[in-house]
Amino acid sequence: MNSSTTTAATDSVSNGPQWYILKVAFNREDSIREALEKRIKLSNLKECFGEILVPTEDVVEFTRAGKRRVVKRKLYPGYLMIQMVINDDTWFLVRETPGIGDFTGTYGKPTPMTDADVERIVKLAHPDVDQEQAPKTSIPFRPGDRVRVKEGNFQSLEGDVDRIDEANGRVTVIINIFGRSTPVELDHWQIESL
Repeated sequence: MNSSTTTAATDSVSNGPQWYILKVAFNREDSIREALEKRIKLSNLKECFGEILVPTEDVVEFTRAGKRRVVKRKLYPGYLMIQMVINDDTWFLVRETPGIGDFTGTYGKPTPMTDADVERIVKLAHPDVDQEQAPKTSIPFRPGDRVRVKEGNFQSLEGDVDRIDEANGRVTVIINIFGRSTPVELDHWQIESL
């Protein structure tokens, strides 16, 4: 470990556990978190570690049949959040876990997250029961996308996406009807990309 890492370790020990971001293998966040938790459990370093998070949010998706389902979507694919004290032993344990790339930071020195960022992300990962919000609707279209209406009164007509209302799962599409551009509001599952 280099001198800047040793300085980070000394600073972190005096301040207690802090939150850090780890770069990990994409789409393996959950399995890497589990492997890291097992390694921590087997080591004598449990007191140096806190929570390990894969930040997610609930998102509403619709199947091709129009069925509504709520799924968890990773907020930061390829990253984990970990609460820990950095010293030579904890640094080695984390860095030697398969699938973990490195800590985020500058010049090889892990940079702790700010309290505001930690609070915002932890609140998303563990929403309060009182403040639980309705999940967002995942809409796979963007303004300007060319789409075809696959269901409803305007079936088979083509148009361009104008606006997206994620809160209600609706999409405004500009369709050319009788030579005029007409905005039509549709449920996002009623249209498909061209």
